[in-house]
Amino acid sequence: MAGNRKNYSPMEYNMNHKRRGKALIFNQENFQGGLGKRLGTNKDRDNLRERFQALGFEVNIQNDKTKKEVLREIRKAAEMDHADADCFVCIFLTHGEEGQISAYDDKIKIKEITDPFRGDQCKSLVGKPKIFIFQACAGSRYEDPVTGMIAGYFDDKDVVEEAANIYTIPAGADFLMCYSSAAGFYSIRNSKLGSYYIQDLCETLQQHGSSLEFTELLTLVNLKVSQRDMYPEGGEEKKKQMPCFTSMLTKKLYFTKNQ
Repeated sequence: MAGNRKNYSPMEYNMNHKRRGKALIFNQENFQGGLGKRLGTNKDRDNLRERFQALGFEVNIQNDKTKKEVLREIRKAAEMDHADADCFVCIFLTHGEEGQISAYDDKIKIKEITDPFRGDQCKSLVGKPKIFIFQACAGSRYEDPVTGMIAGYFDDKDVVEEAANIYTIPAGADFLMCYSSAAGFYSIRNSKLGSYYIQDLCETLQQHGSSLEFTELLTLVNLKVSQRDMYPEGGEEKKKQMPCFTSMLTKKLYFTKNQ
């Protein structure tokens, strides 16, 4: 059941619907062909299930699905009636490269996953947060550690655009896209403990999930992951990882607890 935070601000999403919503998790451990087994991913899956259930979501787990099965589940979720739900979450734990992720037997463009939830296709999620989380590589490079310096301040003129006084919103509004690594880079996973991004995401959700504004929480996760020293399986050289997120949200997002 969703929280009943009765007096939310007009600048916040309404999280007082009858239910929190669905969290759809695709967990890909095994693959057809040459892709390696993703050891540790079931730890990620179980941690995410626990954390999103604690936030009031109905969690639906899909393990080792083919491209056809993944897209069928995506269409099914997009065609659901979300009128009484606060929001929608979709998570992928898999291999990937820039702009696409891997199902059991084939690659899927991220656009194929998100397009069915656009406002012109999924009417019951118009004006509601649509959160997509991708724990997957986005390229073949590793982030190298660097030492920071204290830089001088500089002025930057703010550009303020006056919004038109209209009552419609773009079909692509209210999406939040979360990636375990920036475009072009590897995402590192521990074969026993799970991926570092999901470890830090789940820990931060446990500590602040019902109190911190969600994009602020994601920024904290970015910080935690960026401060880790990581050693890819079989390697001795220290590497780094930098998650990122792209927000098309139009309001602040809080996952408040039930009162």
